[in-house]
Amino acid sequence: MSPILILALLPLVGALLVAALPNENVVRIKQAALASTLLTAFFGIYITTQFVAADTAMQFVQKNKWIPSFAINFSLGVDGLALVLILMSVVLTPLVILAGWNESEGGRWSVKVFYILILVLETMIIGVFAATDLFLFYVLFEAILIPVYFLIGGYGTGERAAAAVKFLMYGLFGGLLMLAAVIGVYVISSGAGHASFDITELSGLHAVMSSTTQDFLFLGFFIAFAIKAPLWPLHTWLPDAAKAGSPGTSILLLGVLDKIGTFGMIRFCITIFPDASKTFTPMIIVFSVTSIIYGAFLAIRARDLKRLIAYTSISHFGFITLGIFSMTSQGQSGATFYMFNHGFSTAALLMVGGWMIARRGSSTIADFGGLQRVTPVMAWMFFIAGMSSLALPGLASFVSEFLVLVGTYTRYPVAALIATLGIVLAALYILIPVQKALHGPTTPGNEDLPDLNLREKIAIAPVVAVIVAFGFYPSPLLNIINPASAHVIESAGFSDPAPTENAGK
Repeated sequence: MSPILILALLPLVGALLVAALPNENVVRIKQAALASTLLTAFFGIYITTQFVAADTAMQFVQKNKWIPSFAINFSLGVDGLALVLILMSVVLTPLVILAGWNESEGGRWSVKVFYILILVLETMIIGVFAATDLFLFYVLFEAILIPVYFLIGGYGTGERAAAAVKFLMYGLFGGLLMLAAVIGVYVISSGAGHASFDITELSGLHAVMSSTTQDFLFLGFFIAFAIKAPLWPLHTWLPDAAKAGSPGTSILLLGVLDKIGTFGMIRFCITIFPDASKTFTPMIIVFSVTSIIYGAFLAIRARDLKRLIAYTSISHFGFITLGIFSMTSQGQSGATFYMFNHGFSTAALLMVGGWMIARRGSSTIADFGGLQRVTPVMAWMFFIAGMSSLALPGLASFVSEFLVLVGTYTRYPVAALIATLGIVLAALYILIPVQKALHGPTTPGNEDLPDLNLREKIAIAPVVAVIVAFGFYPSPLLNIINPASAHVIESAGFSDPAPTENAGK
């Protein structure tokens, strides 16, 4: 049995264990869920140490026949891109459980159901990043909607039912477009004499497609991924879902699940449809830059803390998509590293933001004045999370943003220069709420707010450690990402722009 399959099954086994516990034994349920995700995280770290970075082929492969009559296999495997995102996911999940220890109580359903949904979702996340069969990827891509829908609708706040339905409708619409494209890929591969859903085999399918066919199939995949990411103008479901979801659900949604969209752009759009990728790149670059600037302006205007974080993510995903479609190895590496770093910086913001909201009973930014005097540890954690979000040098997000901009500039200098404005705007949308929430006179009602307790400090410490450690020493992850990124670019027929004659003079 492949280590990746074992990794994917561990949370599912944990879900069965949680299901076997009595509903009234709330503490045991939480402990079992936490233990299952911790075991998954440690095994994920172990797998990462066994990964051979220089080998660009899929590793830890598991392949079994599933529906032979349609050439569908249960196939799993990872390259450097998938492994890094799986690592991010399995490390964040136990921290989400620890940080939101009490947020499952008071929901529409029992505490047990909440943790079963979290554990099943973790299994699906690992599976969707590791799937090397297109049909299996599609099934998991759609199935993920179900636990997230119930997490938002059952354990959220405010307009949670409306937000959950909106999330589901957007996801289903994108999934229908992808299903049509998946069927098209199968029909074309059958017509070419070898029906297949295997990603490696499909990478050569563009040679037998007309440009028109390739363009339509590309759009079917890309729109589905752009909704999931989300990229402007398909982003409108995210602020509502982030606002209504519990902090833990929002962390998984913004920090982990959104990466499925940008990962899919690399794994399927560029790999299977390289010619269409060239055709649509100018349009996607425009959408990416617009997303960067538009998301930043929305964040500057935000008055609600959770909506602010959602709007910053729209801007950040503009950077990620820009790096992906820069069609350079630096841009691809930066985009993948950006996905990893965004997961942790967003988790830090939502963790601390969730604690602030729970203590104050409000998510309005103006209600958090003077926290630095009252809750200094929480204030410092919010400050560090904010600095990571604006890509301060010395923190991990700076490295990824720098790689994206450098990789883009070598091919699309105007887009890179405009995108740089997003860095200036990031300083505004982070520093303004930091100043309002942490400094100045203490807002009435904040005088007796408690600072972080031991559990909360333990939950946030690994997140901050990752942000700082990979800011100063990103090589361990980049050594895994770089060969895979270069392989994607080369396999799709792209190459990095040659240095100019004046370079280095």
